[in-house]
Amino acid sequence: MDRDWMRQQLEEFADLALRYRNSRMPGKYVGDPALYEQLHRAEATVKQILRLLDPQLAEKINLDQMAGDVMARNEVHRGLGILADMDEWAARLVPDAPTLPADQFHPWVWEPAAPLWGAEARQDAVLAAARTVNRRLQQKLGRHDIGETDLCMQAFDMKDPVAGKPRLRFDGDRNTPTWRARQDGAKYLAAGAFLALRNVAAHEDAVTWTEQEALEHLATLSVLARWIEQCVVERAT
Repeated sequence: MDRDWMRQQLEEFADLALRYRNSRMPGKYVGDPALYEQLHRAEATVKQILRLLDPQLAEKINLDQMAGDVMARNEVHRGLGILADMDEWAARLVPDAPTLPADQFHPWVWEPAAPLWGAEARQDAVLAAARTVNRRLQQKLGRHDIGETDLCMQAFDMKDPVAGKPRLRFDGDRNTPTWRARQDGAKYLAAGAFLALRNVAAHEDAVTWTEQEALEHLATLSVLARWIEQCVVERAT
C-alpha cells in the first residue's frame, strides 16, 4: 500500500470537511454547495482507503445523513490514526522470533571464529571455523592424507571400513531407513559444507556475505562439528 498517498487523501478530505462545516451560516444545516460537491467526489476514494484500514470505518461514512460531514471527518481521523501506527504495529506486534546465539555454537566453530567475528572479518571467521572442524575430523580418524571433501565422503560412507579408512558411525539401529538416511545425509552435507563454504571463503578475495549469511554458515559448520564429535569411529578388524 502507498501509505503516503493514503494519508494525503485522508488529510485533504478531513480539511475539506472542516471547511464545509465552517461555511455554514448560523442556524443553517447546509454549507457551501461547491465544497459539498467536492466532498462527494472524494467520498468513494476515502471509503476505499478506510476499507483497507478497517472496514467498519468506511461503513459509517454517509455524507447525505444529518451531520454526515462531521461523522465522516471523525472516521477519517481514526483512519489517520491507524496509518500513523501501522509501522509501529509491524515492528512491535509481531511474534517474538527465536534467536541463535553464536556463542552457543560448537566450540570447534565459535572459538576460532570469535576473535575474527569481533573484528568484523566474517569471511575469515568462517574459514577459521571450517579449518578447525577439518583438523578435528582428521585427528579423530587419524587421517591426514586426503582433502577435507574426500575425507567427509569416506568418513560417513556406509561401506564397511577397510585398512587405513575408518568410518564415522551414528548411534542407533543401522538396519533402519532413518539411520541410513542420517548417515548418507551427513556425508553429503559435510562434503557440501567444505565445498561451498570453506573453499569459497579460502579462494574468493572479496566474499559479499551479509552478517546473517555468515552466521548461517557458522551454524552449518556447528551442526557438522556436533555430528563428528557424536559419531563413533569404526575401524577395520
